[in-house]
Amino acid sequence: MTAKALLEGGPDDLQERIVPITPPGVELKIPHRGGYEHFKATSRHEDSPEGRLPVYEWWERTEIAE
Repeated sequence: MTAKALLEGGPDDLQERIVPITPPGVELKIPHRGGYEHFKATSRHEDSPEGRLPVYEWWERTEIAE
């Protein structure tokens, strides 16, 4: 079974809010609109359609160098 996280914050048009995490507790870097949205683990958990998941909070965006 793949560990998953619930994403909080970031762009409104970020479609996936429940994403796989490997390994848990490490920063997530989600490709989005020519860059990356960065999410950090919090100590919180929330109920979701896929069960109780750790919450990762948005903290910055970086652009992909062309």
